[in-house]
Amino acid sequence: MLRSYLYLISSLVLLFMMNNCTKEENNLSEGDPYDLLVEILTIDLNNNEVTLQALAQNATLYQLYIENDVEPIDANTSGFFSHIFDEPGIYNLTVRAYGSSGRYVKDTKLVELITEQPTDTIPLDKGYFTPLEYDGYELMWNDEFNGNSISSSSWSFELGNGCPANCGWGNSELEYYKSENAWVADSVLTIEAREEIVGSNSYTSARMKTQAKVSFQYGRVDIRALLPKGQGIWPALWMMGNNIASVGWPKCGEIDIMEMIGGNGRENTVHGTIHYDNNGHIFTGDSYTLSSENFYNAYHVFSIIWDDSTIKWYVDDNLYHQENISSPDRSEFHQEFFFLLNLAVGGEWPGNPDSSTTFPQRMKVDYIRVFQLAK
Repeated sequence: MLRSYLYLISSLVLLFMMNNCTKEENNLSEGDPYDLLVEILTIDLNNNEVTLQALAQNATLYQLYIENDVEPIDANTSGFFSHIFDEPGIYNLTVRAYGSSGRYVKDTKLVELITEQPTDTIPLDKGYFTPLEYDGYELMWNDEFNGNSISSSSWSFELGNGCPANCGWGNSELEYYKSENAWVADSVLTIEAREEIVGSNSYTSARMKTQAKVSFQYGRVDIRALLPKGQGIWPALWMMGNNIASVGWPKCGEIDIMEMIGGNGRENTVHGTIHYDNNGHIFTGDSYTLSSENFYNAYHVFSIIWDDSTIKWYVDDNLYHQENISSPDRSEFHQEFFFLLNLAVGGEWPGNPDSSTTFPQRMKVDYIRVFQLAK
């Protein structure tokens, strides 16, 4: 990505622009600093905050400068700095590492505190709707995402990059999940993927689940959502079996209600899939393609109807796939499942973002409804 190029260029240029106060490393005097390394740890676009760590051999003092300031804005002996900028922008941060000799080495990093405004201005009433009741069914659970907060009685967050047990969340994904990247406002849940550095990750997003809070076996599920776009963008509305903690994946079973792979003209197609174990990982499913426009142009309803013999997938009440689950090798699908909602960045299936990908990208969810047969 552009930021990586900028970091690389700035580092290479500065190798040839070492401070005149510093002697060549092959002619160091006692007490001179050398081997300065400066790493940007985090960039928080919400608060315009940057943290960084500097480390140099023989260093006794570190100073942080912004742009062409004559005086440092901070100094310490640890090399760790945190700074909040007054406004977004592109800034050069320079760290000087001093040795006991009084000489110093320096390095400059370019940081971008600019968030491109989302292009999605789709009103909530544009697109397909499904009803709050069906003949022969009862509403078992729903979240209409009203109010101004995500319900902690229904949802919890998975955080981080999956490490150490499941780095990249098993798919070589690039994002770091944070709860701050999801919120409820104006009767919609928003999950946002950002180009934002956290540790070794260059992107952040959010992943929510109802595990140990809301689960069910069989019924109709309707999820009304507006999808994002862009190469490397991977939104998903899916479910996993309650016994995942005891048997692991894929023996717990997985039902993907909707997945979409962004970029390369793929944003008019979604996928419905099951994953399970049969002497190894097995998956099977199908896809649905819109006849016109893309899934980021309007809200659509992604549904499954699941009973003791089949799982059927729908988009806007159009049936496009079904799987028979009555055979013994698909026993995973006869237990309670819980929901997961996430917006991944990169990975083995979509590939990584490229220069055409803009951030932030947002998946918006209007409602989730679970209906079960009336008793």
